[in-house]
Amino acid sequence: MELIVRVPGSCGELVQGYMQGMPFLITCPVDLYAAAVVNDKLRGFFNVGSKARRVLQRTLSYIGETEFPFGLTIQSELPQGKGMASSSADAAAVIIATAAVFGKCLSEDEIGRLAALEDPTDGVFCQGIVSINYHTGQILRAYGPPPPLKIAVFDTGGYVDTVAFHAAKDRLAPRQDRRIDAALRLLDKTYTAEAVGYAATWSAQANQCILFKDGLKSLIQKLPEWGGLGVNVAHSGTVLGVLFPGDMDTARIEDRVRLINANILPIQYMRTVSLISGGWTVEYRR
Repeated sequence: MELIVRVPGSCGELVQGYMQGMPFLITCPVDLYAAAVVNDKLRGFFNVGSKARRVLQRTLSYIGETEFPFGLTIQSELPQGKGMASSSADAAAVIIATAAVFGKCLSEDEIGRLAALEDPTDGVFCQGIVSINYHTGQILRAYGPPPPLKIAVFDTGGYVDTVAFHAAKDRLAPRQDRRIDAALRLLDKTYTAEAVGYAATWSAQANQCILFKDGLKSLIQKLPEWGGLGVNVAHSGTVLGVLFPGDMDTARIEDRVRLINANILPIQYMRTVSLISGGWTVEYRR
């Protein structure tokens, strides 16, 4: 028997900052996934790093188990060090799979708290779009299903150690930014594709003083004539996303990508994804 748990990754975050002095992010789940595969005919770990193993041990302790007598494999479509929630998706998938193989079903709050004990965590395991305290795993607000958006993902280059970055950011970042406040007020008032585009752009601009991304200012200036609704970034990573209406056809997006590649340097196109609801799926195979 195999048990397969899939959790989506992200293209950065829609908004990230501080709310009343509390760190938070608003999730940006996309249709790329990490999977934890448990096999009851195997023993040991396959492509499972030290962080995921520690998460597994914490989960075992939390559910009252002492041993994990199965094989565990992690499979992922998500690059590391880019701000696409690779570690968060891995951790959540392992937590959910570990509990499920023993017949347990954990809540989103429990998953968030367990994941945050290891690393700052994204809330991609939560249904819909949510705001989460990435240090504690506490879910602060659920916004519901995402508005229809496609995201052209670009890489600004390099890699970011998320844990080290967050430690420095928490010392240096302003505890309040008017652009972040404005983004939250807008999403409280109207939760549409256009509003998400505005909010994400304001948050991306606010983050420039923390993790600068070359080309972002020029991209934001040119975007209206290219049909984009906004730009979001990985606030602790290297990717940025150009937000397009969900009904824009692939050929038109590809044309816009060529314009961006020709006019905005230095960023490199990776792929186009869809904004989706977060959450997880569990599959059993005999």
